[in-house]
Amino acid sequence: MSDWKTFNDNITAEYRATGGAVTGQFAGVPLLLLTTTGAKSGKQFTTPLVYGSEGDQMFLIASKAGAPSHPDWYHNLVANPAVTIELGAETYEAKATVADPETRDRLYALQAAQMANFAEYAKATTRTIPIVLINRLA
Repeated sequence: MSDWKTFNDNITAEYRATGGAVTGQFAGVPLLLLTTTGAKSGKQFTTPLVYGSEGDQMFLIASKAGAPSHPDWYHNLVANPAVTIELGAETYEAKATVADPETRDRLYALQAAQMANFAEYAKATTRTIPIVLINRLA
């Protein structure tokens, strides 16, 4: 098991045990758990992610901390846009949609203004970091 997987598993366990109140570097940061279906495996994968919001619209930034490739969760939801969101103690089904370029640019700037590390991630990579809109299903 990789250190990264162990790190995510520990955050996920703490998140679920506390209804979303995590400690450490993500204390006080808007955090959710995203469950996707593997694009190749069909298995379920849960990833803790920082999220942004504008009004009622929640969004995720596929930054992977500025790595040269998109994160696995992004590839999974592009292939299978039906996702499960855990927000605090609430769990619901949602549809994930990749933002169009104009929406992406606006939301990325909004998030980078609130959390400077996202501006650094954009500088660290040559790829355009996608934004995914989360649309709750009724």
